[in-house]
Amino acid sequence: MRIASVPAGLPFLDEIAARWEERRGPGGFGDGMILVPGRRAARALVEAFLRRLDGRAALLPRIVAIGDVDEDEVTSFGAAAPDLPPAVEPERRLAVLAMLVLRAGDAFAATPTVDQAWPLARALAELMDEAERAGVDLRAALPDAADPRFAAHWAKTLEFLRIVTEAWPLWLDEQGMMNPVARSVALLHAQAAAWRASPPGEPVWAVGFADGFDDVCAVLGAVAAAPLGQVVLPGVDFALAEEVWDALPDTHPQAGVRRVLAALGVAREEVARWGHEDVALRARGRLVSDMMLPAGALDAWGRERTPFGLEGLARLDAPDQQQEAAAIAMILRDGLSRAGRRVALVTPDRALARRVATELLRYGVVADDSAGEPLALTPPAVFLRLLAEAVARDFAPVALLALLKHPLAGLGMTPGNCRASARRLERMALRGPAPPPGLAGIRAALAAKADAGDRPEAETADRPDQPEALPVFLDRLDAALRPVMVKGSASLPDLLTGLVRAAEALAATDTRTGAERLWSGAEGHALSRLMAGLIVHTAILPEQERDQLPAFLLSVFAGRMVFGQKVLRGREGEAVNPRVAILGVLEARLHAADLVVLGGLNEGIWPPATDPGPWLSRPMRRRAGLPSPERMIGASAHDFTAALLSAPEVVLSAPARREGAPAVPARWLVRLDALLGGRGQSVPLHPAQGWQALLDQPDGPARPVAAPAPRPPVALRPRRLSVTEIETWLRDPYAIHARHVLGLTALPALEEAADRSDIGLIVHEGLDAWLKRGDLREDSLRAAFGTALEARSLRPALAAWWRVRLGRIAEWVAERERMRAAAGGAPVLRALEVRGRHEFAAPGGTFSLTGRADRIEIGADGRATIIDYKTGALPSVKDVEAGWSSQLVLEAAMLAEGAFGGLPPAATAALLYWRLTGDRDRGEERAVPKNPADLPDLVARSMGRLRERVAAFDREETPYRAHPHPGQAPRYTDYALLARVPEWSVAREEDGA
Repeated sequence: MRIASVPAGLPFLDEIAARWEERRGPGGFGDGMILVPGRRAARALVEAFLRRLDGRAALLPRIVAIGDVDEDEVTSFGAAAPDLPPAVEPERRLAVLAMLVLRAGDAFAATPTVDQAWPLARALAELMDEAERAGVDLRAALPDAADPRFAAHWAKTLEFLRIVTEAWPLWLDEQGMMNPVARSVALLHAQAAAWRASPPGEPVWAVGFADGFDDVCAVLGAVAAAPLGQVVLPGVDFALAEEVWDALPDTHPQAGVRRVLAALGVAREEVARWGHEDVALRARGRLVSDMMLPAGALDAWGRERTPFGLEGLARLDAPDQQQEAAAIAMILRDGLSRAGRRVALVTPDRALARRVATELLRYGVVADDSAGEPLALTPPAVFLRLLAEAVARDFAPVALLALLKHPLAGLGMTPGNCRASARRLERMALRGPAPPPGLAGIRAALAAKADAGDRPEAETADRPDQPEALPVFLDRLDAALRPVMVKGSASLPDLLTGLVRAAEALAATDTRTGAERLWSGAEGHALSRLMAGLIVHTAILPEQERDQLPAFLLSVFAGRMVFGQKVLRGREGEAVNPRVAILGVLEARLHAADLVVLGGLNEGIWPPATDPGPWLSRPMRRRAGLPSPERMIGASAHDFTAALLSAPEVVLSAPARREGAPAVPARWLVRLDALLGGRGQSVPLHPAQGWQALLDQPDGPARPVAAPAPRPPVALRPRRLSVTEIETWLRDPYAIHARHVLGLTALPALEEAADRSDIGLIVHEGLDAWLKRGDLREDSLRAAFGTALEARSLRPALAAWWRVRLGRIAEWVAERERMRAAAGGAPVLRALEVRGRHEFAAPGGTFSLTGRADRIEIGADGRATIIDYKTGALPSVKDVEAGWSSQLVLEAAMLAEGAFGGLPPAATAALLYWRLTGDRDRGEERAVPKNPADLPDLVARSMGRLRERVAAFDREETPYRAHPHPGQAPRYTDYALLARVPEWSVAREEDGA
């Protein structure tokens, strides 16, 4: 048998290309065939041949990926495909298995829904695939898989797994089909048998196989036995002692290679060695071999004390993932600064890959993540999910706007005009409390707010796009969504067909059809094939409501990857840098570069967490003859060691924290530290972490951001404020500047909940109606509250919750009114929601103080009682007396000046706050000030302080500061971020201010 190995320190595929040319010569370069593990390796081998040819014209040998075998590839082997049933389509298989899972609903505590059954179906399919690769008959193996002590419990699981041992095989027989993996295994065994019976007359090489099940090993054996056959394995470790080699655990990087050699019946010493590493990589290879020794051979660490050669190795210990990405980007950029050098990031962490690609754009380097991205995160899939979510939520504002503002949304217009129209719809109908469900509810909300019109600054904000008239825009939206607006339940094919048609109508622009925009590119093609398969094959599943579509799509999209140059989205006209690569561990196999960064070296990421699956424990898998989960750790370890030896310069990166929590370094890094520590060595730290600190460090010492202190001209300063704004002016002058000088007002929140302000309106309206009616019985107040509550059209659950509280408020208020009537009689005059205005002279001109009092009552003695209703917290007596909460006091001052229309000037005898929350205490009355005799003086002082403040701000040098009094900052403000309060307030707190 012809079996060779290329040392891990040599570029594997480049060595293959060189050996092929050496053996075949220019004339026979294109003759023969090379087998590789997968399509990614096939693409990489083509690139290696192109590098070898260096512009010369030549026919390449046939390159066949036997990890993804089908009939066409078997035919390309040179043998006729055996007569086998066709493979079942992936979506059809999952749909049928999901149906079988739903029929076995009594096996679960609660019957699963379709979106829950789909991942269970996928797990069953994976179990069958794994068993077929390993040559395990599940029907024979599963009954004896459980320990006898747990037989009763296992019997329940075994009953459910009859889906894969009985029901599914029966279905396949009825349909005349095979599982895809079973068919692939049969094809490979048939090809191996054909080659053994009639060896190929042309060169056939099999290269790059670091592990393999029986079917792959059968093909490798046939290749090795052929007269012109050659098997080339990557990086066989010849330094391992024979006793260690014979007892390698599944987690060792050489375990897969040893299994291949054992299946071929070849001893390690019979393997030929191709090529020679340079001195530095040979020394690193010795380090890697010792570092990965199994536990039983670790005594070798203590027998040898010679220092290891660490040339070209470095560590990167970033504090967190973002700093790791920034530092890696700088390392790659630094590597590119040297002409002709190729650099690569290798990581299984796709989030890190995305971060690094983004950070590289900072330096003008466009690099794509060739490991792909989840299908669920691609733009067309996100668009479908957003559409399903909007339909499921009856076009609630957040869901609808997320759909309409997606880049693919067009509605027959330009995307910019579509988004501008969506923004106008948002401003005019969707901000504040959510409108009633459905597009009809949105039309009603728009009609109710039509008189208010759009904001005057909106036209400038939308430029250069032009929003469409909203009735016309809603007509477009209604027409586009009609296919998916199914009433009641419907079959999944009907729901999915309607979803696709609606998505295409939504995605259409004035120049392109929706189908062109949705289904173009690698992600569009992958999504279109998936949706077509689902539409064809899901009719066997139960009918569903349309609000179940989002969860179903998420289940279907889970685990699917798509490959495309996503980094170029929105960067048309730019090219990917050919000297930088961002690779997953599969793509990195057999890849070589001058500088490689191994990123995300944390437990659970690289290596991944081992999972025996949802059906069988580790001991049960072992009894059934299935591969152990640790075999995946061995494959991951092989990828790690191969990448560690794939470049002259390698950086090992492991962040200290992931997603805010401490992260554990990969076990291989722990081993490396322990091995080197015993010899007084350590891997040097890469300076990139310091570079990153310098990159973001400002020049000179840190300088705290100063609090804003705008000083607008006096002519621009407000000449009228309400009594409630006076408190804001005292606590946060900047808010007055932003509102009245800059003219900035905050947009209401989307889907704004009915908060205290909404309930406050209900309480005010109910009390006003009750007092005006004059029937002061408790039942009458309850009825008034009920009428006000119904007028607000709150959600039924929220209305029911508040109805109980309003009843308690009615009970407390009626009781309080009876007590007040008994103590002082009925008032002579009562004014409700009365407006007032008081003007006085100031240095900058006349200043107007306005206010609206909830309730003013004038008694027989001519003195007034002012009552203010609160459904939230009451101001403290201390704050009222100190002038920080001056609303009622200023209302008393205005009343004394006759500023409330229809009411005579009157002195105030009492200021009362009523806290009306409807909680266990029902209500609370608080009188201010603490001593009623102090009220006249408090009113006079409050008005005097106001006049002084107006005079001070009528001087241009007086600034409108943000939160000038730390202990008296406002509880709520719309302008804290505009004033950058979180930035400068930290410095103030550190200074003890």
